[in-house]
Amino acid sequence: MSYNQKGIEHRPINAFQVNDSTIIAVYKGTLSPLGIQIKYRQKLKTGKWSNIRTPKRIHWTVDILMKMQTFKDLTTEFLNFFLDIWTNTKPLKTEEERQSLDLEKLLSLNEIEIEKYKILSTKGEYSVRFLILLAKLLMLQEKTNRADAYMFKNVLVELKSGGDLFGILSKATLRGK
Repeated sequence: MSYNQKGIEHRPINAFQVNDSTIIAVYKGTLSPLGIQIKYRQKLKTGKWSNIRTPKRIHWTVDILMKMQTFKDLTTEFLNFFLDIWTNTKPLKTEEERQSLDLEKLLSLNEIEIEKYKILSTKGEYSVRFLILLAKLLMLQEKTNRADAYMFKNVLVELKSGGDLFGILSKATLRGK
């Protein structure tokens, strides 16, 4: 899943096919010495692959809101699961850690949760498998770029508390820590 930007070819550190319709890749980031950048592609309804996309907290948040419309209690439980992951996520400390990111292993650690929450995949745009891996990578990215980061956690807390839509979306689109 290489891509060109300003005439420079970027090759992934690791790429993983999450399911039949989604591929996710990790690249060397630019915001910190050990930073990572996340990109993904989805199979479109036409059968063709989308352009390479950079996920944002807002994409993840909107998908969770869609799931919450039908499965409020289960989605709240899902958010608690992510808050636990947030608490246990540690930033990358070495180049070796970054180069050895194993996306398949990262996802396989949560097979029980994937099964437990799979019904959520029937609503929204993203599968539970993709959301779990994406959330883990977004948290790792945020904490590696800034050890005192907290924005993703704020989004999780705001979603869980059932805040107003404007407040939730504002937290999801803020830049910074």
